[in-house]
Amino acid sequence: MRRVVVLGPGGSGKSTFARALGATTGLPVIELDARFWSPALEPTPPGAWRRLQADLAAADAWIMDGDLGPYDVLDERLRRADTVVVLDLARWRCVVRSLRRSWGRADYWRWVLTWRRRSRPLVLRAVAEQAPGAALHVARSPREADRLLTDLGGSTPGRPAF
Repeated sequence: MRRVVVLGPGGSGKSTFARALGATTGLPVIELDARFWSPALEPTPPGAWRRLQADLAAADAWIMDGDLGPYDVLDERLRRADTVVVLDLARWRCVVRSLRRSWGRADYWRWVLTWRRRSRPLVLRAVAEQAPGAALHVARSPREADRLLTDLGGSTPGRPAF
């Protein structure tokens, strides 16, 4: 495991999962939200976003966490991934976690509320098409995410990180 993509809706814990996995594996963690959104919360244009991801994905080892919903271009990082983690947590859990952080934008809430129905099928299709050889892991609860962290070497058993 050298190149890991972590996907899921807002509030699913992508960044927390990626940091915990990176802390134990020593793989560098790249938080895509921080690179995608401007300080004024303007998205990076698709062409520039594709080029930036291609540059980031060219590195030998990384964990990239981020799912930017309708703004995202997944293929650049999926083509290089050897492992893909999808955090498919219950909508209510993602909403509660998102409310604790911020109220966000209307497009953010639309994405969170419709992720399982709209985005999840697109994400899984992109994984199948762009990363057919990658190990795919789907966690549907915090307990499954913690178990996956342990299995991937990113957490100490008995000490939940997620």
